[in-house]
Amino acid sequence: MLLKAVFWDLDGTLIDSEPLWHNGEFEIAAANNGTWSEDLGWECSGTPVPDVARRMIEHGCTLSVEEIDRQLKQYVFDQEKIHMPWIDGVTDVLRALKGAGIPSMLVSTSPRPIVENVLDAAPGLFAGYVCGDDDAKHKPDPAPYLLAASKLGIAREDMAKCVVLEDTLVGLTAGAASGATTIAQTCTIRTDTSAGPQFASINGYAGIDPAALDGFVRQRLEA
Repeated sequence: MLLKAVFWDLDGTLIDSEPLWHNGEFEIAAANNGTWSEDLGWECSGTPVPDVARRMIEHGCTLSVEEIDRQLKQYVFDQEKIHMPWIDGVTDVLRALKGAGIPSMLVSTSPRPIVENVLDAAPGLFAGYVCGDDDAKHKPDPAPYLLAASKLGIAREDMAKCVVLEDTLVGLTAGAASGATTIAQTCTIRTDTSAGPQFASINGYAGIDPAALDGFVRQRLEA
């Protein structure tokens, strides 16, 4: 295989957690004189939580950025402890990659406890992770993906042989800027990413396995 590694975004790509974030936003806004909507929640998908907090304050929430950040992350962490909302078929892909000797790395702007909770729910399936608490610029900067590659000893000139799976334009921009063969997952996102910088798009994980991901790399290199 030409495929060297697969880098996974978290929310909307590995797990269908965006509804959890949005539910938390609704609860926090309602309890603190703010107004919020599903459309606003989706507009904020893929952005760092402090940026979401600033939008919530613009819409009347009386808490500080720091307090919204703390409460929202805690809400999602607690909900995912109760039930990890894996996207259908994704753990099968992770197991197949491990069986093929292809490392998976989780690359998320979520805080360390949330990311480690996901790794605990998929023991042995990830080679490592990069999270929002690491010393790297956040998406849409490519830094998180380049940091993940460096942890695997993959040079930047070999990024085209790596696949990035993302769902938001913010994440797709980061993946493409890293040089990776970036694939848009569209099965959970409610915003149109068709004009993004991705090499290809998929809708769910039916038919996705190491050979299919290797095929995207080969198509990209031959293009």
